[in-house]
Amino acid sequence: MKKSLIILLVVSLFSCKESKANSSQKEEIKEQSLFVIKNVNIIPMTIDNTIIENATVVIDNKKIIAINGSVPAGAKTINGKGKWLIPGLTDMHVHTDTNTNFRDSKPTRGANVFFDTQGVMSLYIANGITTIFDLGARVEHFGQRNEIASGKVIGPRMALAPQIDGGNQSWGRRANTPNDGRQAVRSAKAEGYNFIKAYNFLNVETFKAIVDEANKQGLKVVGHIPEPFRGKLEEVFVPHFDMVAHSEEYAKFSKNKTTEDAQYFAKLAKKNKTWLTSSLTTMIWIGSQLRSLDEISNSEYNKYIHPIILDRWLNPTTNSYYNRTSPEFIAHIDTFIDFHKKLIKAFNDAGVPIVAGTDSGVSGVIPGFSLHDELELMVDASMTTEETLAAATRLPAEWLGIDKEVGTVEVGKYADLVLLDKNPLEDIKNTRTIHGVFVNGTWVTKEKIKIMLSELAQYNEENKDKFKWENRWKY
Repeated sequence: MKKSLIILLVVSLFSCKESKANSSQKEEIKEQSLFVIKNVNIIPMTIDNTIIENATVVIDNKKIIAINGSVPAGAKTINGKGKWLIPGLTDMHVHTDTNTNFRDSKPTRGANVFFDTQGVMSLYIANGITTIFDLGARVEHFGQRNEIASGKVIGPRMALAPQIDGGNQSWGRRANTPNDGRQAVRSAKAEGYNFIKAYNFLNVETFKAIVDEANKQGLKVVGHIPEPFRGKLEEVFVPHFDMVAHSEEYAKFSKNKTTEDAQYFAKLAKKNKTWLTSSLTTMIWIGSQLRSLDEISNSEYNKYIHPIILDRWLNPTTNSYYNRTSPEFIAHIDTFIDFHKKLIKAFNDAGVPIVAGTDSGVSGVIPGFSLHDELELMVDASMTTEETLAAATRLPAEWLGIDKEVGTVEVGKYADLVLLDKNPLEDIKNTRTIHGVFVNGTWVTKEKIKIMLSELAQYNEENKDKFKWENRWKY
């Protein structure tokens, strides 16, 4: 008991210390709300995407108020000479760490492992990600979103989808009848969700009822293709099944992983107006962990992962991929990786909208940094750099229904922007050359990003021996 209290006290003390530091930084930022970026090259990511060279962009009260217009007095000047301005990036498939109770539920029991929200969100901001879509959202995520909205935390916009599954799954919402599925959707709507995630073990009729009820309630549906649709994949494409959560869903329904299969799946999705989230990097990381944990262990970004999560990833007995590896499983995943390239090409060629998503939170998939890996994989799968940037900016905003607010660089939209040192249209790797980020009108410089990441790494290093996955029930 004493050990548990000490650990929680340390977490609380650090949270107070870190929040004070972050508070002082935010106060400094809040003093200035009027900015001008001079001589910058704008990649607006509008449909025609005409580049505006040597432009002047004025930002006031969180919004872009002028492009090549007059500059009000008192504006803080940002030198954009030789730099490139793009809309803030979006990761359309994340699983965000938040306060969790790993113990048995009791009437007044709260979480026993706590995550500093600023630390969690810093990884996204540091990588130019100003919107995320959490596909396993819980009530705690509303709390994170509120911290961001209140200004206590500098973080991305958060879209949230709760998971509904069937069978005997142990977390999230369970529905094994059409009536239960409809009620689960209605409950989610009443709780404030705008999206629904359908999962693996929903039976056919319950899945269809969920999609139908979601449409009636004005909620979009994203999800897996449930296992009961094996042998009858065509039936999953019902009206208002709005997006498949990752390429893996199609791969598991293809026997031979052929180009013809990929083209057939694209045809079905196109006809039903069902979009695709890419999620390519996840399978790469799964394949790596089936062979060895060395790549995760040697990652330069490990220092940004909370110790209890990293301990789970690096422990051979708790890493859920490494501990069930076999030559057959490795070969199986390798076929998925190869087929995903065919899928992306087929869907893109067919005109099915593709959005960028990483499934970050899966072991090895580092939040924030992994999106740049994803973009490179999308280009490697035959998408152009412009198409790939659209998949991480304009198209996610359109699907989420926030395209009037963000997703392009235009007058009247919120200043969710990334200032890059190099042109990403020439090389998609240049999305990593971040000079600074505007998130909802707040300017976060490269120097401030370094400080945010340094504080996070310091906390994780100081606490690496205090949090072990095997002791998660005891804290």
